[in-house]
Amino acid sequence: MERPAPVAVPLGQAEVFQALQRLHMTVFSQSVSPCGKFLAAGNNYGQIAIFSLSAALSSEAKEESKKPVVTFQAHDGPVYSMVSTDRHLLSAGDGEVKAWLWAEILKKGCKEMWRRQPPYRTSLEVPEINALLLVPKENSLILAGGDCQLHTMDLETGTFTRALRGHTDYIHCLALRERSPEVLSGGEDGAVRLWDLRTAKEAQTIEVYKHEECSRPHNGRWIGCLATDSDWMVCGGGPALTLWHLRSSTPTTIFPIRAPQKHVTFYQDLILSAGQGHCINHWQLSGELKAQVPGSSPGLLSLSLNQQPAAPECKVLTAAGNSCRVDVFTNLGYRAFSLSF
Repeated sequence: MERPAPVAVPLGQAEVFQALQRLHMTVFSQSVSPCGKFLAAGNNYGQIAIFSLSAALSSEAKEESKKPVVTFQAHDGPVYSMVSTDRHLLSAGDGEVKAWLWAEILKKGCKEMWRRQPPYRTSLEVPEINALLLVPKENSLILAGGDCQLHTMDLETGTFTRALRGHTDYIHCLALRERSPEVLSGGEDGAVRLWDLRTAKEAQTIEVYKHEECSRPHNGRWIGCLATDSDWMVCGGGPALTLWHLRSSTPTTIFPIRAPQKHVTFYQDLILSAGQGHCINHWQLSGELKAQVPGSSPGLLSLSLNQQPAAPECKVLTAAGNSCRVDVFTNLGYRAFSLSF
């Protein structure tokens, strides 16, 4: 019997597929390498791209310098969150966290070192892990997401040591109060919960949407971003972006922006926020909008400040979201260029 002739694949098909991928790409997460010279970015296709910040920022940089030095398939689904230790890049997707050795990644040897899955309530449960948070003082990692719990993992042994329960819907974001062993979590239930890591108990709850000045029922009650600085917290999402005094559980500043915010961070005497829309917002603590700096993506999901002391020449802000580009801001006032998958 005669074999059928092989089907010829058009030469441009792969290029068309890659162009479509880039067109529909979302970059959910970023993490800077321990040396400060490289940036990892994770997208909705489960890929992690490694960019050389030092090459892209060089006076001799070419267009090729803004492309990844290596891209690898890390997860089957989206890479929702990433953090870096002094040796490893940790990435989270649906149901599990994986570790990659930075030294091997930079040699283009992208082999996972280990993977861990939190103890979920049923074997059929594969919730997304939306947030990762390092707790350096206890050498642990906190994971949170679709199963409404915060799971703590000992980074030395790889074992899960506790689960913090209190949220009634999935968790979007985490923040660490560095001066005290406390973690804050924000979720779809509209609550910011403060956890005492010494007792593994909930110490405080702020139901943001119940405060009239913060509530925006048309946007929902979800908390999509939060950050802390000593006794202060800033959070936003469905409710308005708001600065809170934690000890008194009091909202002190309501920031006048209508679009839901997806990422927020304290920086020097400013608060930086981003979300729906292509701008990074620079806020004074009083609530005054100091600047709106445009980026290249129609919506932003992730901001990363590279403040690694080992590479002061790579001190930049990067922003990513609903496109295949990662914007680089060498001066907070304007976008210098974009890295691209």
